[in-house]
Amino acid sequence: MRRPTVRTYAAATAAVAALLMPVSAASADSAATTTAATVEKVPYAMDSSNQAAWWTPAATYKGRGQYTYFAFNEPGTTAATHRPAIARRDPDGVWSRLPLLNSDGQQAEFADDNGHNQPSVARDGSGRLHVFTSMHCDTWRYYRTTAPGTDVTAHASELPDQGQGITYPVLTTAPNGDLYLAARVGCGSSQRDGKLYRWNNAASTWSVVATFGAALNRSVYPDDLTVDASGRVHLLYEWAKAPASAWRHQLSYLRYDPTTGQFADHDGAAVTLPTTPDTSDVIQGLTTGEEWSIDNAGYTGASVQSAKLTLDGDTPKVAYRYRSADSGGNFNVFYAYPSGTGWLRKTVYAGGQTTAAVGITWDETDGKRIYYVKSSGTDRVFAATQAADASWTAESVAPGVSADRLAVRRDSDGNDVLYLPDTAHNSLYYGVR
Repeated sequence: MRRPTVRTYAAATAAVAALLMPVSAASADSAATTTAATVEKVPYAMDSSNQAAWWTPAATYKGRGQYTYFAFNEPGTTAATHRPAIARRDPDGVWSRLPLLNSDGQQAEFADDNGHNQPSVARDGSGRLHVFTSMHCDTWRYYRTTAPGTDVTAHASELPDQGQGITYPVLTTAPNGDLYLAARVGCGSSQRDGKLYRWNNAASTWSVVATFGAALNRSVYPDDLTVDASGRVHLLYEWAKAPASAWRHQLSYLRYDPTTGQFADHDGAAVTLPTTPDTSDVIQGLTTGEEWSIDNAGYTGASVQSAKLTLDGDTPKVAYRYRSADSGGNFNVFYAYPSGTGWLRKTVYAGGQTTAAVGITWDETDGKRIYYVKSSGTDRVFAATQAADASWTAESVAPGVSADRLAVRRDSDGNDVLYLPDTAHNSLYYGVR
């Protein structure tokens, strides 16, 4: 089997050579194998801190074939630190490693902080890679290339809101090559706001679009964002009791039209910014026993914990995890979509506990594909589709891979690209289906 070639960029450290490790598409306890992903191990060591639910750590680009970019945490110099990097897969299957470099030419290194200090990546219309990483109420930690093929270097000074504490950066590429970034900004004890930023690709500048969510005694948690063919930005976020909580509530949606500067709900009705929990377009409202709690250890009531977004044309489709009063303490997986002035919600999986991450894509044949990870079992990563009779069928898509988190991106060839961290074995897997 061919060994991956590691291409060295200026001032980059030497990459680790490793065999690609395809995983068998068959498993005795797999529900089905006909649509299992083709999976291979990324040939670089991954730090166990590389685990989150909110992040956007994968990006794709169609040039002379499909390119894939995985931002991830490599092991640091101590057990309590990590070093962020990008693993790039070329169309011929060759991997290369791009470390994130500080101004002194050394690879950046940060303290571990599971669920916070993880990277998000996007590629702009000029081929430049952008990474936001390792911020939990920290000032900007932002790295990018200045042209395709150059080093990934620090550019934090280019961002607005200098000096502010930033958390949960999620970003995406618009059809015109611009980028949009959502993040929680501020670290006050009584309020932490959600803000939307834009990278103007032609001008190579960042600017603030708006503070999209802000309320006294509440904290915003960005989940995901994507841009439709018309350039409208679709945004997904949650609310929690300030200053912060593992248990969030009132999963919400917002749409931004850059041609008019207007914000709207799913039905097109104008929305005044900043939204609050009372004025948001709420997908999942409060249910029996649900409280605004910051008791991260003892609260067992209803709550949201993660959500992701895709589009059918310009219609948002949402997958999320929710723990209700009657779920036995488990976070079940749900699907939601607009219906009139509200949202319809369907149960996708309620067969046991799931881990924090979910994913969703839209396929012209299968419709929505909802990805989730079981917290135990031989096969962990599953994809659910809905039949004409509204029943759900789930299939193991990475048999034999003990991934405990995931992210998914739909590439321009119509494939789902899977980002699969196995934190117990310090391994990251690439899958495509």
